[in-house]
Amino acid sequence: MTKPSLRQFLLTFTLTAMALSPTMMKAQSPAPTFTAEEVGINEKLGATIPLDLELKDEDGKRVTLRQLIDKPTILTLNYFRCAGICTPQLGGVAEVINRTEAVPGRDFQVLTVSFDERDEPEVAAQKRTNYLGEIKRPMPPAAWRFLTGPGATTRALADAVGFKFKRDKDDFIHAAAIIFLSPKGQVTRYMYGVTYLPADVQLAAQEAARGEAQPTINKFLKFCFSYDPVGRRYVLNTTTIGATFIILGALVFVFALTRRGRRTQSEEGQ
Repeated sequence: MTKPSLRQFLLTFTLTAMALSPTMMKAQSPAPTFTAEEVGINEKLGATIPLDLELKDEDGKRVTLRQLIDKPTILTLNYFRCAGICTPQLGGVAEVINRTEAVPGRDFQVLTVSFDERDEPEVAAQKRTNYLGEIKRPMPPAAWRFLTGPGATTRALADAVGFKFKRDKDDFIHAAAIIFLSPKGQVTRYMYGVTYLPADVQLAAQEAARGEAQPTINKFLKFCFSYDPVGRRYVLNTTTIGATFIILGALVFVFALTRRGRRTQSEEGQ
């Protein structure tokens, strides 16, 4: 390694460490407090959601769930300013729509409802445009709706499907799951996490079409803020990734110095 390249490496390493520092400090922030009664999912398989709940669509028009749910429906509960798990979860929904053999708009549809009453239809419309842009197959825009509404209304919907969340300052603590509803609004299946298998989604859509509620196999909950409910630790993954990156950078730095020293000795020997 020449002197300029070594200097460039040191500069890169230093800037990287500086960039990671705020993240590491954030990782040491106090953990939010919640109980299992406040956050999580209490499955309501077989229950019927209140179809007369009135929300706002992306144009600000009032619509009831009864008007929208006429086929197997994937319900996701999120909030649109979420900097945590909502984005990868909705990305996972877009991904599985691209991969499943079930036809969106015919075999199933998606309703994404914000439980943050501060979210407005304009933001919902933008989110819808963004995620429809990730769909790489024919899909009518009406097959994925983004809805907002008063806090009491969205809370009633969340309660009906057993989705429990808690406000934490300007954000929310919540889990990630997609919930299948039959054309009559019955809860038929829960799938947890942020990625979903295409065959599972296809099967769940078929079950929802028949109104068959099926037990959940994998109940592993993934929470927003990367919160570990067992270890009661906050943003553990970020800490681990950051520390690993720094250690790898240090190892590369030592290796580069050692190699440079050997090369210098070799040149002096000649």
